[in-house]
Amino acid sequence: MAKKSLNVNGKRVSISYDDPQMPLLYALRDNLGLHGPRFGCGNGQCGACTVHIDGTAVRSCVTPIDTVTDVVTLEGLGSSQKPHFVQKAFIDEQAAQCGYCINGMIMESAAFLAKNKKPSEADIKNALANNLCRCGTHARIVRAVKRASAQA
Repeated sequence: MAKKSLNVNGKRVSISYDDPQMPLLYALRDNLGLHGPRFGCGNGQCGACTVHIDGTAVRSCVTPIDTVTDVVTLEGLGSSQKPHFVQKAFIDEQAAQCGYCINGMIMESAAFLAKNKKPSEADIKNALANNLCRCGTHARIVRAVKRASAQA
């Protein structure tokens, strides 16, 4: 059994694991009880498990635990008392329906807006193209990211 020390959402935690290739997602959900990142496809294709590593949106379901030292999840981005401006924009635009994709949409959007402060609608659609939403809230999600860009 190996142990790994990680900085998760600004807090130092220790994870025990048997397999160095264990996905980061499993450690976040199973070991730490975090619910923001979700298991979707397990292949890094849907985006439900997205987290930030060094400010970059990364699929945690295909990121081995051994390769990570610092991670920010949806829980570390903001809180219900003090939401991140992207979270606030998603709330204001009522951009969630079933809510399953929203973790990935918000995390991808926050990383995107950190690099592109004034995106066009086409830029937003392109940035979120690899995040799947089956409920059809795409128009509200794009509006939410556009709203958030005014505060980026």
